[in-house]
Amino acid sequence: MSPRPDVVIARQQSGNVTAEGGDELAAALLQRAGFVVQTAPRFAPWFRLPWDLGEERENQMASHAARMLTAVGYQVDLDPRLDTSAVTTPTDPRGTSMHGQRIRALTEQLKAADTYDTAASLTEEVLDPIDGVLARLGEFFDAAAEQANAADDEDGLDLGDRFTDAARRLTEISEDLHVASDRLRALGPPAVPNWQAQLTAYCETAPPQHAGAPATVLTRSAATALPTPSAPRRSR
Repeated sequence: MSPRPDVVIARQQSGNVTAEGGDELAAALLQRAGFVVQTAPRFAPWFRLPWDLGEERENQMASHAARMLTAVGYQVDLDPRLDTSAVTTPTDPRGTSMHGQRIRALTEQLKAADTYDTAASLTEEVLDPIDGVLARLGEFFDAAAEQANAADDEDGLDLGDRFTDAARRLTEISEDLHVASDRLRALGPPAVPNWQAQLTAYCETAPPQHAGAPATVLTRSAATALPTPSAPRRSR
């Protein structure tokens, strides 16, 4: 089951945007995000956004408050109608499947990648053994198994086994693909060397200077342009 939220931010039937819950730090963050503290007619303090801001501005302020609270560790239940980061699709018109939409966005970035280096960097977000999507999904299914096993009956134990098996298979996939990003990156051309490397390569291959000739001083801009072929001489 989902953890109980510390703060609930919602749009009420009246149209007002309110926030409830949290401690003194949460209260300070909500007020910093533009919420006004209220007391009556409830016993516990609560918060609301100023009236007549307009829905678009209210959504922006509520989403900003939720991000601030989440960043410092609070569990926030944000009304999907207020979430400006939500992406809507025909199959998810309210934009509630935010995590799936982020993976979809990552997939679209991978399709549009114009270099193997870019593609490899995107696959690392999925395949990183510590912070990648597969690693986090494995942890998710392990947690799901614990929740199912807590029922302590036949159906719960069977479901827990299935979740555990899913976590194991994700670990196997991650291990099978642990060098896939490096191999994908190696498919493309090497990166263009920086100007220091270009200068070093030029000096190693440049012909020796004649005795008594003044030394050539190369600037960074000149180094990136070397070597430049000389124009052919015209014959009379």
